[in-house]
Amino acid sequence: MPTTRSSKVLHSDIKPIGERLGADERFTGRGVTIAFLDAGFFGHADLVRPRSRIKVFHDVLSREPAPHKLGDPDASSWHGMMTSVVACGNGDKSHGKYKGLAHEAEIVLVRVGSVSRIRHDDLTLGIEWVCANREKYGINILNISAGGDYEASYLWDPLSRAAETAVRQGIVVVCAAGNAGNNPLKHAPVPPASCPAVITVGGMDDHHGPSIDKIVPYHSSYGPTLDGLQKPEVIAPAIRVAAPILPGTPTAKQANLIAELAVADDHELTSIIDEHAGVDAELDAAKKLQPYQIRQVIATKRDAGKLVSKHYKEVDGTSFAAPIVSSVVAQMLEARPDLSPQAVKQILIHTAKRVPHFPAERQGWGIVQPKAAVARALEWPNPDPNIPW
Repeated sequence: MPTTRSSKVLHSDIKPIGERLGADERFTGRGVTIAFLDAGFFGHADLVRPRSRIKVFHDVLSREPAPHKLGDPDASSWHGMMTSVVACGNGDKSHGKYKGLAHEAEIVLVRVGSVSRIRHDDLTLGIEWVCANREKYGINILNISAGGDYEASYLWDPLSRAAETAVRQGIVVVCAAGNAGNNPLKHAPVPPASCPAVITVGGMDDHHGPSIDKIVPYHSSYGPTLDGLQKPEVIAPAIRVAAPILPGTPTAKQANLIAELAVADDHELTSIIDEHAGVDAELDAAKKLQPYQIRQVIATKRDAGKLVSKHYKEVDGTSFAAPIVSSVVAQMLEARPDLSPQAVKQILIHTAKRVPHFPAERQGWGIVQPKAAVARALEWPNPDPNIPW
């Protein structure tokens, strides 16, 4: 009896962001530097091959540069690795498929917490460090996919004031709205996403395509804020986003095993599981089953783990919608380096596309439109020399 081989490698039908949003592929973030604040980072291949685009890694908790730590994955590394790769990854591990819109941008990584918590005050320190080193590293954009500990007025809150200072210094600050949209009472974004000067990004579920009829809201946080401001300004895909799996972790080993089994012949399944004994207890137990039953276990584990390939998985949250918008901003600044943060925000708002069938308070001005935003940036009038920023 002939053996069978799986015809599909995991969820290879997940579409890249550029295709889903219709981005202008001429612009890749060249000459632009994006800083990321997060709990931790890892120097993923999509950021460092064929050359490293990471200018510096700074840890506000240790107060010292430690670039060597980027090669040591730990429990705090995965979130920042994913956010930075979603925006700036070049798709090295996917043959170029899952690359960010700003895949040629330079990167500054600032650790402001740990897997257990990112503190309000440490976010403030991170923003202040970015401001102090803006000229040294040429930082144009600051992506913050984290929020503070509590709601606060931007008029007195130190975190909010730090974000406002960054914008006044010429940095475009992009913040994730948060994921509290299902809470009927406490669904407002917290600092720094509640600041008026930043670009706050909510989420949507686009079902992998540009058809506006299929788009539904994601449970992202929305205003009014404590100061009565409506947030977010724009929305971007916040679910079914391909992001890298942290190398060297149990999840990475499981993904590698499942990917290998998915394309193996029936007669190879048991021996492959034996070669990887201890990686996955359920697969170890399944090796005595019939091949079709083993494949059912493989499919179940693939779906439960949201695996795209042995190197990528599906992620969701406004943490990943925000870096998508940051990468669009990088394209805009590549096209027009003289744009102020205020002009960038205006352009994103003016070119966004409203979704007619869900509430305005959950989407702001609508879905970010990369191609239209870049086109508007190219034709934007020259800045007034009498305006100080």
